[in-house]
Amino acid sequence: MLRKLAALPSGRVGKWVVIALWAVVLVPALMLAGKLGDAEENDNAAWLPGNAESTAVAERAQKVMPIDSVPAIVVYDRAGGVTPADLAKARADAKAFRGVENVVGTPQGPVASQDGEAIRTVVQVHKDKSGWEGLGKTVDAMTDIGEKGADGLGFHIAGPAGHGADSIKAFGGGGALTTITALVVVAILLVTYRSPLLPLLPLITVGVALTAAKALIYLLARDTGLVVNKQTGFILVVLVFGAATDYALLLTSRYREELARHRDRHKAMAEALYRSGPAIVASAATVAISLLLLTLAVLNSTKGMGPACAVGVLVGLLAMVTLMPALLVACGRWIFWPVKPAYGAEGEKKESVWNRVGNAVSGRPRLVWAGTAAVLVAMALGTLGLDASGLSNKDQFTGKPQVVVAEEVRAAHFPAGAGDPVYVVAAAGAADRVRTTLAGVPGIGAVADPVVRDGEAVLLAQLTDEPSGEAARRTVERARTAVHRIEGADARVGGSTAIMVDTENAAARDSTVIIPIVLLVVLLILAVLLRAVVAPLLLMATVLLSFGAALGVSGLVFEHVLGLAGADASYPLLAFVFLVALGIDYNIFLVTRIREDTLPHGTRRAALTGLSSTGGVITSAGVVLAGTFAAMASLPLVFAVELGFTVAFGVLLDTIVVRSVLVTALVLDAGRWMWWPGALFRRRDDVPSPAGEAVRTPARSGT
Repeated sequence: MLRKLAALPSGRVGKWVVIALWAVVLVPALMLAGKLGDAEENDNAAWLPGNAESTAVAERAQKVMPIDSVPAIVVYDRAGGVTPADLAKARADAKAFRGVENVVGTPQGPVASQDGEAIRTVVQVHKDKSGWEGLGKTVDAMTDIGEKGADGLGFHIAGPAGHGADSIKAFGGGGALTTITALVVVAILLVTYRSPLLPLLPLITVGVALTAAKALIYLLARDTGLVVNKQTGFILVVLVFGAATDYALLLTSRYREELARHRDRHKAMAEALYRSGPAIVASAATVAISLLLLTLAVLNSTKGMGPACAVGVLVGLLAMVTLMPALLVACGRWIFWPVKPAYGAEGEKKESVWNRVGNAVSGRPRLVWAGTAAVLVAMALGTLGLDASGLSNKDQFTGKPQVVVAEEVRAAHFPAGAGDPVYVVAAAGAADRVRTTLAGVPGIGAVADPVVRDGEAVLLAQLTDEPSGEAARRTVERARTAVHRIEGADARVGGSTAIMVDTENAAARDSTVIIPIVLLVVLLILAVLLRAVVAPLLLMATVLLSFGAALGVSGLVFEHVLGLAGADASYPLLAFVFLVALGIDYNIFLVTRIREDTLPHGTRRAALTGLSSTGGVITSAGVVLAGTFAAMASLPLVFAVELGFTVAFGVLLDTIVVRSVLVTALVLDAGRWMWWPGALFRRRDDVPSPAGEAVRTPARSGT
């Protein structure tokens, strides 16, 4: 059955049918993929679960007063002090702001600072269904007004609206990210394939897969309520490029081998797909299932990212086992130019670096795996200093966009929390008690008189600290504790700072719940695939060591090399899911090969032949995946840089050290016990390879 399926996309007629079908799919997919941005929800509040306290505040407060807006805090400054003409311009600008689309109400101010060097105006900007993207257009229009005729007067926009506008500009680099990722993949494939033509085929296939995946995700977002955002979009790009190209490398490597054994390229591809397909499918299934487990998250941004990225991986898999084989067969052997694989030219393979690594490890495998594990544990100690409690607005960018400058100017001349208040809703009868209690909370400044309507009261309180900072977040927690104690008040605390607190709490809960489940599910997948218990447990242990080491080194690099303030609250969970799911891939590719070679050679010999056979292609696959995630550093966002660095470093560590050294040493030391209690366990290792013997790849082997 599997042979028949493998022969379909590589048949003389089948290849043209497959290419035609993908061409038909691509036409509507191109139109739908371009609409994905219309379905994005980039407002932080929309990422929270419905039972979050800040979500409840927004719903209740909306009945009393319109709060579906965020403040744009306009700040003017002039060295040496603002002039009466500057104040006159600020007043004229405030009137002009009222005519800008999405500006609501009457601007508050302008107000001069006590030191006389700055002016502040607070403008409320309506959040339309386009979220931060609509705010960005409004902020741009306000900037045009403010900078016109400034005559040396500094103009800045701070607050949530300014932050949202700069964030959407940073995410707007997604098009450049796609280009950079593609160039990285092409460069690595040129080195790997040593052919100027062959890299075009996986690049075309990945492009088709990414377009089809975006179209499908758009339909899911439109019709099923799937939450997608800019963050999901850029991770989808690097994941599809990286994972799908890995599958292409494995398939092409096996196809090249089979071309030396079969005169007919159609038969060679059918055999290559039959032998490499199970490992590729198992790898993609592991990644997709791990990503789908993110639907257990309560944070909507994480919950939506899981199925969206799973769709990308599965569509990439489908393209690589159908379209890629069809294109390779349609092109013929010339696509490998200038070194075309000739029939009958297989011969004996020369000793490679992986032969030498295997032979070195086989001398004292127990010492090797124990020493390697100790080094990884030492590297993991860096996690003790990793701060993943969230980032303030100004710390979310790698550079210094206008909003960071604006916040610095505002903080230098005005109270930190001015213009971005805490919202508190309570029963109308308890409004005075809530106001008194709130005013006594450390970190809370002035509290406005309550606005009462239909039995509900809304109070606005000013923070004494910068609203997105750690101190302000702790103030919100104290305020919640205080007002929750008021009997009969049913008081709840919300606002932009409270949204950040709820996001952190939701992310911490998601990590606690999802990480153990992912570990259990991946362990079960390995047990079914390898039909053993010991091997899956050992492989999971190696992946956990690799993850801990990657996270530890990343924490040290973030703090001491890059000088970053910390990490986003969702960073540990996403780094874990990507590294565990993708890291186990390479173990699957290696151990399935070892398992197949165990039948004719015994476990210990198979450990060396498996490493020798898969070393080059798996390392190339790891470099491709690391390169695609490293491309995320092109976005001026701390979250993208940190996640990209951790996954790239972790993949390289897993590919070069964990798979080739640690896993190989464990298999050599455990021998047939790797397969306990399966049938292979009962087979004696009669043909162990003595240390120092050069290992040759068997003529027939797995992936």
